[in-house]
Amino acid sequence: MFKYESIYNNIKDRIQMADLQAGEKLPSIRDLSQQFTCSKSTILTALNKLEDQHLIYAIPKSGYYVVDHQMPHKPSTTDFIDFATSSPTWHAFPYKDFQHCMNKAIDTYQEELFHYGTPNGLPSLIDEARKLLETYQIFTHSDHIFVTSGVQQALAILSLMPFPNHRKTILVEQPSYHLYMDFIKTYKLPVIGIRRTVNGIDLEELEEIFCSHDIKFFYTMPRFHSPLGTSYRKKEKEAILSLAARYDVYIVEDDYLADFEQNTKVDPLFSYDTHNHVIYLKSFSKIMFPGLRIGFAVLPPLLTPLFQRYKKTTDIDSSMISQAALELYIKSGMFNHYRARVSGTYAARATILQHALRKHLSVYQFPSEICMHSHIVLPKRVNLNLLISHLNQHKVLLEPIDGNYLDGVLNERILKLNISNIEEYKIEEGIKKIAIALNNSKNYF
Repeated sequence: MFKYESIYNNIKDRIQMADLQAGEKLPSIRDLSQQFTCSKSTILTALNKLEDQHLIYAIPKSGYYVVDHQMPHKPSTTDFIDFATSSPTWHAFPYKDFQHCMNKAIDTYQEELFHYGTPNGLPSLIDEARKLLETYQIFTHSDHIFVTSGVQQALAILSLMPFPNHRKTILVEQPSYHLYMDFIKTYKLPVIGIRRTVNGIDLEELEEIFCSHDIKFFYTMPRFHSPLGTSYRKKEKEAILSLAARYDVYIVEDDYLADFEQNTKVDPLFSYDTHNHVIYLKSFSKIMFPGLRIGFAVLPPLLTPLFQRYKKTTDIDSSMISQAALELYIKSGMFNHYRARVSGTYAARATILQHALRKHLSVYQFPSEICMHSHIVLPKRVNLNLLISHLNQHKVLLEPIDGNYLDGVLNERILKLNISNIEEYKIEEGIKKIAIALNNSKNYF
């Protein structure tokens, strides 16, 4: 072991053990060289390594100080089979790559970080967003792209701002995205639900709702619906758009899992829209990490000024550092490489899930889509809460469906399955345990 490495380990251990506290100044380079009987350059090499790991920082003409005693977490192993967590597998993300972009962003945009941005977002990111969106078959002008603090902010603005059709009621699929359901309930917004199943939605019912209610917009997830995992076929998309144009209803398309599409022939609703009635939302929470808090909203020209005005009142701009780092991550090609790798990984998991469902639960209804989340439709006589509680006790974690529904809407007997955080070898084991529990009918029927 080199001398600088033993010095590095010594100081690192002292920081980790909290012998050196956050904010505490390290001994001077001269004192450290005397303590370890080595040259100052050897001490500087050890300190540079500690600084690279963000354990210490330097203040010119003052010295080195401790940042924090915590080291990066290592993924822990667990006996639980987690079908409940929907966030991506955190330890699979290439942190070093993104860290390079973060550091470069701080260096590149030093002056901009001290100025408020624009409601639309960092112009250079919007330019990269336009090019990235084209890979999803979203072709638009940069002026119609907004950077938002995740999709949730975009949904909040759209829900509260007036629309050109002068209507107020929101139509949502049932079940739907749980956080948006919470938002609607919290703000007591006028809302109607339309049932969505493995087979999609009833288009006749959709037309009846469009015709007889003052629908402002229809919030939908055409691709890999959450929590169902299902997708609309091309004919359904075209029918929805035709009805929306006929009855002057806007469509809010949440395409948060666009990066996981394996079929290159599948396009978003936006790509079929010829009447400027589709608002397209894209999130990075699943392909990267939720803490990034960056999303893209693509709006029709008529809605752009209103959206910009309302966004300016909620925040002057989304995080400049996050925007700048994401811009560099996309521009450098890192995002494309990572997207291809992680998409393939999740597709492999989804294939295992689909195989396990067909093998162990073929008597129940479930989607055929290869998606990172899915569901099982259970008989009405099954006590879903009791089943989930039983499986949780047997280390199979599942989440109830209640939060995905509006108040007063009859909940389906749906068992949600998410494989975002499950090791591949555990997926079939978990499905087998669910099958065993369901076969033990006396507990739940």
